[in-house]
Amino acid sequence: MVTEYVFISDLHMGGDEQLTTLDFENELISFLEDLRQRGGNVELIINGDTFGLWEYAEVTGTDKLERVIEDHPRVFEQFRATGEEIDITLIPGNHDYDLACYPSYVDRLAEYNLTLEPKIAITREVADGTVWIEHGQQYDANNRMPDWGNPDALPVGYFVVQRIVAAAGRYSEHARGDWLRDIQSVAPMEEIPRWLLSNYFYREMSPLLRAIVVPLLLFFNITIFYLFGTVLEVIGLLPPHFFTNNPVIRNLGVADYVLELIIAVNIVIIGVLLMLAIPFWLFRRDLRRTLERFGVMLSGVRVGQGDRPFLNAARDVFESHPDVTVFVYGHTHRASLTRWGDRVVVNTGTWLKKVQHVETWFSRLPGVYYPSFRLNYFRIVPEGDRIVVEYEEIETNQPRDLTWIQRLVARKPPAPTPIPERTVVDPAGTLEIPGAKSGSDPESTTGAEPERESVT
Repeated sequence: MVTEYVFISDLHMGGDEQLTTLDFENELISFLEDLRQRGGNVELIINGDTFGLWEYAEVTGTDKLERVIEDHPRVFEQFRATGEEIDITLIPGNHDYDLACYPSYVDRLAEYNLTLEPKIAITREVADGTVWIEHGQQYDANNRMPDWGNPDALPVGYFVVQRIVAAAGRYSEHARGDWLRDIQSVAPMEEIPRWLLSNYFYREMSPLLRAIVVPLLLFFNITIFYLFGTVLEVIGLLPPHFFTNNPVIRNLGVADYVLELIIAVNIVIIGVLLMLAIPFWLFRRDLRRTLERFGVMLSGVRVGQGDRPFLNAARDVFESHPDVTVFVYGHTHRASLTRWGDRVVVNTGTWLKKVQHVETWFSRLPGVYYPSFRLNYFRIVPEGDRIVVEYEEIETNQPRDLTWIQRLVARKPPAPTPIPERTVVDPAGTLEIPGAKSGSDPESTTGAEPERESVT
């Protein structure tokens, strides 16, 4: 009888070309080996997106899983060895939705001691309570499966991955630093244009062109200050030559001419931007309305929205199933633990590299996408009549993969909010959801990583 449940998710193993690289392969094998050695009444549940099957554009049907097995033999042999000692259960996510569509996968995965349950949600009994487990794609408008089990009923997210993510994997080897394959670590997908611009600027742009552009950007604020001061001179609020023809600046020699050239170029750029601002704003608003009308916004989980739709879903499950004590999901790649009285919502995060937008020390330079890993797992066990949720992170020495200029200009990213190592709940206890009476969204989370609100 299983008495200990271990949860991970969003491994995204597989994909065309460079996407097949598994940065955390050694850590995953070590984690599985530790579970094997512990043995006993343990079940490892991988709640969705174990495989990146959507990321294959040139392989179709069940051949996708064969490619994953072929590309990661060490992992599958460890699955086989660990599965001889403990139970290992998989449920489909959106990126490996094929697992819900082809019955043959059940037998194929069983050869590696992996038990596939091709369901949207499963449950497990712990102490006197129930643990509700799913991936969570059903609460993401553009990754929701409209007809579960139908391989042809695919959401918008599938086509985005096929056209953008899979293509990035194929062309990543042409990039300087193989950064394109990190596109699957960019979330939400509205971040992709800004992520592309940042990497073009710091990695792909010609060093000569960057040497020209950087001074223009750095002196952009000075140009605006200079223009403002000039206007104050003209209307008489400042004395003559306070900004224009200032004798101190004139004595700078060649530096004065360089400064004047930079300011002149920036003034032209500002003028062009002002002329384009209104038509661009109108175009942007119209395009957004059009995409919303067609139900396409690249990602159903938008910037700033965070995990709100998933917390709302957890609230509905708790209210309709009073026996459910813990709601487990993944999908958003943000590990967290939220507690409402004696109910807990767990987000299992991801083992993928994460890229976080951080501002630079110089406001006009593009932000830097800072890479990091948060390899983690949750463990749920009974303790008498209560349920204990434990959290643990796995150490990794993965390189930061930043260029020297990115290291020079980037601010230090904020540390992720810590998640409690141990949370104890009573299945017979109360459910206290913030805002439940007014119908508003849950607000207080514990351990949720900072949301990126600064997208323009």
